[in-house]
This record gives sequence, C-alpha cells and structure tokens, in this order.
Amino acid sequence: MFRSSASPALSVLRRSYSNVAPTTKLFIDGQFVDSKTSSWVDLHDPATNNLVTKVPNSTQNEMQAAVDSAKKAFDSWKQTSVLTRQQLMLKLQAVIRRDIKKLAANITLEQGKTLSDAEGDVMRGLQVVEHSCSAGTLLQGESLQNIAKDMDIVSYKLPLGVTAGICPFNFPAMIPLWMFPLALIAGNTMVLKPSERDPGATMMIMELMNEIGAPPGLVNVIHGTHDSVNFICDSPDIRAISFVGSDRAGKYIYERGAASGKRVQSNMGAKNHAVVLPDADRGATIDQLIGAAFGAAGQRCMALSVAILVGEAQQWIPEIVERASRLKVSAGHEPGTDVGPVITPQSKQRILELVEAGIKQGAKCPLDGRNVKVEKYPNGNFVGPTLLTEVQPHHDCYKEEIFGPVLCVMSADTLEDAVAIINANPYGNGTAVFTTSGSHARQFVNEVDVGQVGVNVPIPVPLPMFSFTGSRGSFHGDLHFYGKQGLNFYTQTKTITSMWRKGQAAAKSSVSMPVHN
Repeated sequence: MFRSSASPALSVLRRSYSNVAPTTKLFIDGQFVDSKTSSWVDLHDPATNNLVTKVPNSTQNEMQAAVDSAKKAFDSWKQTSVLTRQQLMLKLQAVIRRDIKKLAANITLEQGKTLSDAEGDVMRGLQVVEHSCSAGTLLQGESLQNIAKDMDIVSYKLPLGVTAGICPFNFPAMIPLWMFPLALIAGNTMVLKPSERDPGATMMIMELMNEIGAPPGLVNVIHGTHDSVNFICDSPDIRAISFVGSDRAGKYIYERGAASGKRVQSNMGAKNHAVVLPDADRGATIDQLIGAAFGAAGQRCMALSVAILVGEAQQWIPEIVERASRLKVSAGHEPGTDVGPVITPQSKQRILELVEAGIKQGAKCPLDGRNVKVEKYPNGNFVGPTLLTEVQPHHDCYKEEIFGPVLCVMSADTLEDAVAIINANPYGNGTAVFTTSGSHARQFVNEVDVGQVGVNVPIPVPLPMFSFTGSRGSFHGDLHFYGKQGLNFYTQTKTITSMWRKGQAAAKSSVSMPVHN
C-alpha cells in the first residue's frame, strides 16, 4: 500500500502502529496521490484490531479524474497491437511472481489469512495474468469467404472503452487480477475500486505496473464505499462493470449499472454443499471437507459450508469433529496457523449470532469455536472451527451465507435426497460429491443444478482457460469471469460485409430487402 515516499512494498511489511496512522493513496494517471477527502475508513489488522491505515472515501472530483485519465489512455491503448499488450502482461506476471511473498505479507496484515493461503490468493490471480498472454488467439474474430456470390464477411473483437472493477475483501489480489489484465489485453482501460478493508495488495500491484512501464491511465484506483459504487454505476463514460461480493451489493450494482446501459457481471452469494457418500475414501474426504470449510476462516465464496452425509457416512461426525478440533487458530503470520481471524469485529458478531440462531432452532453443536482464545492476540477477530449438526433447510444458519469457519452438517438417506436439497437452495455457485462410484458421480453431475461441480474435488474453481461459472442466485449477467467468457465480456463485435462484383457495373437500385445467393 502506498502510504509514504518510501516503497509501498516495504511500508506494508512494517507492523508499526502509531497514533497518526498512514493514509492510503489513490492511483490516478500513473501517480500515487493523496486524497483531498474529509471522510476516511479506518483499516484494522484483524488479528490485533490495531489501526493499520486510513482509506479515503474518494471525492467526486478524484473519481472523475480517474475516469478522465482512463478515457484519455484508451484513445491510444486501443490502437496498440495485441503483441504490445501481451508483452506488458508477460512483464507483469514476472514481477508479480517475484513479489509473491511481499504481496502475501500485506494480505495477511490487512485481511488476516495465513501466509500460505495468501500466497495462493496471489497465485490464482497470477494464473489469469498468464492466461491473458494467449490473447493473440483468444481475440481472433471470424471470417467466411464467398458467403454469397462475390461477398465476404469478417468479424473483429474490439475493446469497449473504459471499464470498472469493484472488488471484495476476501481475495485482495486474486479478484483484481481476474479483472484488469483481461480488460487491458482486450484493449480497454479500467477504473478499479478495491475493498476499503484491504486495498494494499492492489496498490502494490499498481506499483508493479509502473515498474514495468505501463502507460499512465491504463488502470486507475479509487477508494470508498457507497458513493464510489454509485459513481461507477452512473458514470456515462464507463461501459462495463465487474463485481464480486455480497448478494445485496451485487443485485444493486447489477440493476443500477444495467439501468445506465452498462454490461455487468456480478458474482454474489453462495451456499456450497458437499455430498459425502458412504463409499467415499473416508480419511481423504474428511481432510478435504475440513480444508474447504475452515480454510481462509471460511471467508471464501467457494467454501464448502454444508456437508450432506448420506446413509452410513453420518457415522463420520465424531471423526470430523476430532480432526477439526486439531486446527490451530492464531494470527495468519504465526507459524503453523490453520485458521486466521475474520475480517472485522462486526463479521465475527454476525457469525456468532447465526451459530446461536442455529442452536436455538434445533441444531446441535458438537464443536463450538465461539469462545476460542488466542492468548498472544486477545483483541483479534477469532472464531474457532465450529460444527453444527442436524441442520435443517429452515434454519437461519443454513439460509444465510455465514462466511466464517462454520460447517453445517445435514443428513440424507439417498443421493437423490441430497441432490434435491441442493437444487432447492437458491444459490448455484459450487458443489462437490465424494464417492468412489463412477455411476454415482455421473448421476450427481447430471442432476445437480449448480454451475461448478467437483468430483472428489472440494473447491472446483476452474483454471483460467475455462471460466468461473457460478449460476442461479450466485451470478447476475450473461458472461462469466476470465477464460473465453471473460474476454467476450470485455469486447464487442464488429462485422463487415463486403461485396466486390467481378467485371460488373453497379447494380440497379432496388428498395427490396436484399437476398443474397
């Protein structure tokens, strides 16, 4: 995070706190600039709740300056060759790979996840950057010669213009890297709004953009909350919006952005189910359940927050409890930590309330992490691994996305019953089945109504050559993130129909609809 004249990469590694916190800067036209705002958001280390930095609510003038810069840069960037854009992305992937540990340290400081998980955050974003380097093939249009007599058609994929990205707190590096590299490789520019809870990784990446010689204005970074979101939705110069975050915000941005004539891709809430059949590999399955449910303190949109144990698999609960109870809860930078803090005290309180609601409504709690103590960090936002069993579809802990280290356990007599539970849920982000039966796996894949399915894979997030395909209540829009769909989202198609008659004078004028043979 750029907070002083010193290197941003070095400043984020200093865990020093003072009465006067440093401020996070804006990134406009290739420069890190101080905001002139009078409104700030305090950013606290989730492990200690010490103040790390103050993040500005950008002023209207600052946000407009960011758009103006992006608009000006687009005029020249759209004319650059695909090879020029590809070379920039090749340079970007090299410096991100070099600085993975520095980026991860910042993510752990601001977001709380463990260092190894933070490195994975950066790596999954880096893979999208690397895939964008193949745009020379992905951006090819189509053509057909002699579609009619002496007539040819060719289509081109062209950039849209200024685009925007609105990012969540849970993946401070990966989600921005889902957005701006594909926008840029397609010839667009972008105004990026990272989460006000952890913008440091984005600011460090902007420092890397300057290092590799990116033209000013290709990416501009603003900060804020509601006003910045409304500005992005309403700005007539922004052609498309990419959003990842909560249901409420996602629906609002989709509706308001679309009402302004923009393309919008909106990844929203989730309730991801794992179906465990009794023939599954018991040890491996339990390990994967625990990792997918409690990793990142459950703050993943693809976390497996519900396990449906089918038949005799219901007898596995004691072993799941025993394995989960071994997980170490501490600050993300402490060696051996499995579960770090959640992002804010408010998030912790909401998690505790949903667990309590589940218990009051009839769920059992054989593993209760609500009162976990981390002696070295008494003020952190810690919630220990928690298991709720005998969960029913009407329980609040099931209906709401908890977004914490809580695994809800349900039971089913058959695979068909389990699929019915999943398909009745409004979300369709991800699901998984654990089995050694190819027949059962195939049945599950064909019958479950979820956009991303894992077979013995707990978090089935596609690699960047495919697209992230959450469905139903988890996604609003027509084209998904990254992969071919991502590039289609950031491009528009121009089709040219040409006719050159050989040795023939111009045809007589006609007012009839042309029919070509």
